[in-house]
Amino acid sequence: MGTELDRVPYISLRSYKRDGGPVDTPVWAAPLDGKLYVFTLRETFKVKRVSRNPKVQVAKCDVRGKLKGPWRDGECREVPAGSDVERRAYDAFIDKYGLTMRVGNLLSSLSGRRKRRVMLEIELAPN
Repeated sequence: MGTELDRVPYISLRSYKRDGGPVDTPVWAAPLDGKLYVFTLRETFKVKRVSRNPKVQVAKCDVRGKLKGPWRDGECREVPAGSDVERRAYDAFIDKYGLTMRVGNLLSSLSGRRKRRVMLEIELAPN
């Protein structure tokens, strides 16, 4: 049940401010069990925005956020820390991004940022 978003290096995650205005952020995403997973730091505004409004859109993009495909609707939620789903999602990132993810994990652990991460799950609406 994969999508074209499973294989691209970056997706643009569109979340919404309180006033309804969109905010687009290029992020890594890894597929797992028909959903997409994104990780970020707990204190980022995107986490606050999706906790208020789980409706999101995602699209293929480049590292700078330039769109390379159409928007897809979805819903986003925070994955419980320490859960089996979180562990499997991190494994999916290692499978997709390989050495780059492993080095990033090492540097994040050394700087203390890894403890501040949160995993987000995106369930895409049917086409």
